[in-house]
Amino acid sequence: MSTPTASKPLRRGSKSSERPVWMERPSWAGQGIKFLVIVAMIVAVGYPFLLAIGTSLATKAELAANGGYVLFPEQPTLEAYRVVLSGGVITRAALVSVVVTVVGTALSLLCTVCLAYGLSRPGTFAGKPLLLVVVGTFLFTPGIIPSYLVVQELGMLDTYGALIAPITLNAFNVIVVRAFFQSVPDELHEAARLDGAGDVTVLCRIVLPLSKAVIAVVGMFYAVAYWNNFFNAMLYINDPDKLPLQVVLRSYVLQGDTFNAKAMGVSVLPASASMSMAVLILAVLPIIAVYPFLQKYFVKGVLTGAVKA
Repeated sequence: MSTPTASKPLRRGSKSSERPVWMERPSWAGQGIKFLVIVAMIVAVGYPFLLAIGTSLATKAELAANGGYVLFPEQPTLEAYRVVLSGGVITRAALVSVVVTVVGTALSLLCTVCLAYGLSRPGTFAGKPLLLVVVGTFLFTPGIIPSYLVVQELGMLDTYGALIAPITLNAFNVIVVRAFFQSVPDELHEAARLDGAGDVTVLCRIVLPLSKAVIAVVGMFYAVAYWNNFFNAMLYINDPDKLPLQVVLRSYVLQGDTFNAKAMGVSVLPASASMSMAVLILAVLPIIAVYPFLQKYFVKGVLTGAVKA
């Protein structure tokens, strides 16, 4: 009677019908299709952005000769940026956006972290009903008129608080941070309790240092929401001096408003298309500048917080 022989492990590169499908190397055709799809996506995303940069750097003569848009200007100039940054309208709107984004993001992170930590700890008073209220905001969102009436009753019309308060908390961010806090080992909480630490000490000295990834991601979400928010400003703000940059950008680019040379502090303005694209680039540039520094936290922060949600 022959004894059974042990099966040999598969060697790297060896062909076998027992190899799972997901372990097989992709074919040249599959790799080529993926490459073409990636290139098409890069072109679709990058072309409009490069066109906006080229148009903002072009002169009036080049814009007139190319139908109003230039991809690669032959004589690039920063005149449009100089005029935009020297005018009081754009700089004031940019300052409003920066202040609202910084203050709003800090306040949103504070509220989100405190609420998520309370909901993540067992034994929190009314924790489950409060969690249901947070989750319920996904299904039942307030309308424009009720939101306007609430802001009006709170006396925040035509104030910067109207740009911050309506979007201070986001239910999705609260749930993600809560799930991340739940992944912190209970042994750390128990050890801190034995040393006499309270809830605030545990949160600040143990939980938050371990949650840098999710805090960075959620902070980025809030910052982008505050920076790009223009609907609340259109709804609640009447004073033109308090309008953020996105509303000014919308009025110049989408509504077709013309730039005023006197308001810009110059006698002759560059081409309107160059001015509009310069404002567009200045509005997008801060987010593009910050994103590369937080990109490494995105996968870890979102997926780790969402697995247990």
